[in-house]
Amino acid sequence: MPMALCQFALLPNTTLLKNKNIPSLSRKKSSRVPCDIQCKASSIITSDQNNTSSLSANFFQPSIWPYDYIQSLSSDFKEKSYAEEIDRLKDEVRVMLSNLENPMNQLELIDILQRLGVDRYFGLEINNIIESVYKKSKDTLKTNNNLYATALEFRLLKQHGYDVSSDVFKGFLDDKGNFHSDLSVDIMGMLSLYEASFLSMEGEIILDEARNFSSTYLKEFVHENKEDNEISLLINHALEIPLHWRIKRLEARWFIDVYERRQNMSPALLKLAKLDFNILQAKYQEDLKHASRWWKRLGLEEKFSFLRDRMVESFVWTVAFAEEPQFGYYRRMTAKVNAVVTFIDDIYDTYGELEELEVFTQIVDRWDIDAIDSLPEYMKICFLALYNFVNEVAFDVLKEKGHNTIPYLKKVWADLCKTYLVEAKWHRNGYKPSLHEYLENGWISIGGPAILVHAYVVLSNSSLLDSVSLDEYYDIIRSSSIVFRLVNDLGTSEREKETGDILKSVDWYINETGASEADARGHINWLISETWKKMNKEATTSPEFKSFIDVALNIGRMSFCMYQYGDAHSIQNLETKNNIMSLLFQPIIV
Repeated sequence: MPMALCQFALLPNTTLLKNKNIPSLSRKKSSRVPCDIQCKASSIITSDQNNTSSLSANFFQPSIWPYDYIQSLSSDFKEKSYAEEIDRLKDEVRVMLSNLENPMNQLELIDILQRLGVDRYFGLEINNIIESVYKKSKDTLKTNNNLYATALEFRLLKQHGYDVSSDVFKGFLDDKGNFHSDLSVDIMGMLSLYEASFLSMEGEIILDEARNFSSTYLKEFVHENKEDNEISLLINHALEIPLHWRIKRLEARWFIDVYERRQNMSPALLKLAKLDFNILQAKYQEDLKHASRWWKRLGLEEKFSFLRDRMVESFVWTVAFAEEPQFGYYRRMTAKVNAVVTFIDDIYDTYGELEELEVFTQIVDRWDIDAIDSLPEYMKICFLALYNFVNEVAFDVLKEKGHNTIPYLKKVWADLCKTYLVEAKWHRNGYKPSLHEYLENGWISIGGPAILVHAYVVLSNSSLLDSVSLDEYYDIIRSSSIVFRLVNDLGTSEREKETGDILKSVDWYINETGASEADARGHINWLISETWKKMNKEATTSPEFKSFIDVALNIGRMSFCMYQYGDAHSIQNLETKNNIMSLLFQPIIV
């Protein structure tokens, strides 16, 4: 294994951490909360307590997805005839795309292909169109007075990695630097501007103004228009969570229904999108069955009542991280990462005594299998499960890529446990950290670095691992994990206050500043938006590591989905259940 690969460390309070700062915690007076994250607390399920170390032991309900149900999953869409039909439909859509000559019509179709989740079939054609548009845009974007067209072109070019300046929107400003109020009559332009604003990077003030300006008029529009038409659906959907912050598979599932209602929709494209969704769903089911069998063999949910049995929820994250069919091994592996993270988190949060946790952390840090006799039985099983899993992943990577990743993987798990121990000590000792101190620890304890380290070693090809060290991707790992932590905190804080677990960023901001809960949540939303700007910039640095960078972005996206209505990874609420059903279990009628 190259030495460069081993240098990346995630220990709290290291020089690496001290040199990297989260966004300033004091918001300027002129700043506004750009987007409301609708994290509604779920109803609390009460439970008896059987362990004095935590108020939340035995709090969680059993999984609503039985093992036998998962193993019984079957799909007709694995048959070869559907793959042949996909090929025929791709040819029809390819002709449709090539027949378009107007650049705006081309971009609109590319946008539709992306939202339907079938753009990967037309990568060459799309790249050629985008390249051609970019070459012409240097002149046309500066003089274009069509807000809808300018914003759509800006968003698509940025999504495809092109460096387009936000100055293209200066033509829509008045002498005072504000957007012209009469632009509000162009509601599609407003929506296009709003969606484009989420591709912003730090310092692009005009896009901050674009978001505030467009969101104001979009909210007024939906308040005054109660019609169930497509434009109202699209606006409500965007205001709930913007397109740039959504995961592709669930967006495809939602947009297929929207597209089907259009009078000018293409039957071939619609059928392609439906078949593609169902064929991918069949692949996900096989990946889930594999992960479920692994979890069943461990037998943890039967042995430990304090444990969250959330294999299906753990797997759903992986579909968001890497949806394409070739990433089956990654999905299976990452579902296991998520399940182990959940198990260890529950030990530190809800069950372990502090003295036991300190010993467990030391053993994980030393990676000392010979020392497990000093642990209680439940910790022995936990460490063995972790130890065997890391060895399994390391063996697969060594076999396929020739790199020994054990030192690297065990390091990230040790760092995770150390941050869990910090939080356990805070909680037991009644210590109240500042928001900054909490986030310096919390961006690691959320599990984002553990997920991304595994993604890096599994998704990166061998030649790249030889020449690039992971510490070059420190910034995007940190930013992604901060978004993950903050969105998680918005969704879980109410539940965890009820169950006596460690308080969250909302609470520490209130404690530190005396702000109201509404203002505290507004500040956390602002931090999320500011951190995402960093991610937008960081995601442009290394296109050769696209699969890994996509996972980093998708961690933030899936966080919005999982915590939109509360702590859906723990409390199986109806909204998330329906999302999981549509994503994994219910095919679309073709």
